[in-house]
Amino acid sequence: MKLVIQILLWIVIIFLGWKLWSSIMGPVEFNKVKEARYSKVIKNLKDIQAAELAHKEITGTFTGDWDSLVRFIDTAKFAITQRRDTSYADVAKNKAYGIDQGYFLDEVLIDTLGFTPIKDSLFGGSDRYKTMMNVPVKGIDAKFELKSGKIVKNDASYSVFEAKVPKKVLLGDLDKDLLAQEMQVQSVDGVNGPDIRVGSLEEVNTTGNWPKIYDSAKDK
Repeated sequence: MKLVIQILLWIVIIFLGWKLWSSIMGPVEFNKVKEARYSKVIKNLKDIQAAELAHKEITGTFTGDWDSLVRFIDTAKFAITQRRDTSYADVAKNKAYGIDQGYFLDEVLIDTLGFTPIKDSLFGGSDRYKTMMNVPVKGIDAKFELKSGKIVKNDASYSVFEAKVPKKVLLGDLDKDLLAQEMQVQSVDGVNGPDIRVGSLEEVNTTGNWPKIYDSAKDK
């Protein structure tokens, strides 16, 4: 009986030790994997953000279609411009008011010097924009959800877009309890809400919902 009791005690000790280790190391490992995946996802979201902003600058609206956005990057170009300040005499006013020395008007002229492909300006010759819609995590076969629309604020209409991936898709293979906690995060140091996203369909906002710790020094 003494031997049996000792064996049972050792089993209990090992079990409690494992539970203690899990309670400490579980969140550590979860956060390690989470942050690595978030970094990859946010990199793609920044590319999507840049592409959408370029689309808005050239066409006047955002797009909610991946094929349309990729085709736009493949073909569209930014205009290279130069600003010039100039002044000239208003002859009509000079004669009307009898001004001998001349009445001069200042004007700003914008000269178009040429055009440069958007894909070169934004992606430096890389073709990663062709796969930016895919969630870049091994083992996860999913695409970012992309939508666009219009909202009215103060009697003015604004084009908006949103690209996102649910945390449950990105972290679905990890601890369910820790995932449930992560989906409810509301913190200045965390990715708030159930999704990682850039843009918004409810307000005029083209930024992401991640904290600055995920931005590089160049981005800052």
